[in-house]
Amino acid sequence: MEITRSRMFSSDRAWGAKDIANMGGVTTRLHWTDQPYKWHINDGEEVFVVLDGTVEMFFRINGIEDSEILNVGDIFFASVGEEHVAHPIGEARILVIEKEGSI
Repeated sequence: MEITRSRMFSSDRAWGAKDIANMGGVTTRLHWTDQPYKWHINDGEEVFVVLDGTVEMFFRINGIEDSEILNVGDIFFASVGEEHVAHPIGEARILVIEKEGSI
């Protein structure tokens, strides 16, 4: 058993992570960041939950770029093959659930 206080978590680098669980090849990780990630396409599905802060999530559908602001409690789901990138607005703490080894 372990309790993680997500608001207390930080890292010495953007997108630093604390591994919470690996359940049959599906990882749950807590990330801290103050910098954008990179455009990417996961090889599996991804659940992205904003726990602290605000994130602008950019995504491309049929080659057209769009974005949505995600606040605390908001959940973004990316299916296989959906291109996206997260841009925190200031510091953010994010819970990411995805296939082990995903980008």
